[in-house]
Amino acid sequence: MRIAILCDIHGNLPAFEKALDHAANLAPDLLVIAGDIVCGCPDSDLCWQRALNVDGLLLRGNQERYLHELASGQAPPLWHTLQFAPVQWAVDQLGTDTCRALLDLPMQQRPADDLLVVHSSLRNDRDMLSPYTSESELEQMFPDPTADLIIRGHNHYGQMRLWGQQRIVTCGAVGLPMDGHTTAQYLLLERAENGWRIEHQSVPYDLDAAIARFYDTGYLDKCGPMAALFLRELVTATQQFVPFLHWYERWKKVETLSLEQAVERFLGGTTDWRYNPHSS
Repeated sequence: MRIAILCDIHGNLPAFEKALDHAANLAPDLLVIAGDIVCGCPDSDLCWQRALNVDGLLLRGNQERYLHELASGQAPPLWHTLQFAPVQWAVDQLGTDTCRALLDLPMQQRPADDLLVVHSSLRNDRDMLSPYTSESELEQMFPDPTADLIIRGHNHYGQMRLWGQQRIVTCGAVGLPMDGHTTAQYLLLERAENGWRIEHQSVPYDLDAAIARFYDTGYLDKCGPMAALFLRELVTATQQFVPFLHWYERWKKVETLSLEQAVERFLGGTTDWRYNPHSS
């Protein structure tokens, strides 16, 4: 049995299509999309429609939950400000009814008796996993002793953690990898005599086409500084969005600073740090 697992697409259609094509050439018996299909890059709607057309299993991630909460009126007032403009953009693309239904997607799938697939953990959709995550914390995140192999995403870089007799493997991200490699990354599993063979896939794709979508769709103009952070993540394959939010909270405690000013400071003194493939 061969299984392809794609995760963290984040609205990056060129990367998603390339990963799907690459996986199809490997002829998997099953394809699993493990959440965060939407939000980040401009094409949440097209990625969502592409995912619906895939003959496989879908899970929801934290980004699908965000869209549900905003569309259902459950989000706090801050989510209606410029700081959450990318989420607002994605809700407008998918439509209120679709976004409200996203919570119906499962948080886990069991493609085989010894295999568990989640977006983040069984506990919630936002748990991060590092080499230093304690075993007691892992017990809370994965209270399931029957899964010899646990596959997850959310961290946006590939890794493996040995935990007793179990293995926890994190997929690389299709749309916004954060390991310094601007490729579409996913995971391929194949049943072997002694368990599962695991192969991280890293597929070059048309990065310029993905960058151009930030401009051609109006996403960068509409969503402003937060879209600029996602663009920098796309171009550098490094984490920008979450570190910015941490710094922004610290800066606000000691000075009056607008969101635009904070992003400008974080990006090194300019909000025009943006590679435009249309420029000469």
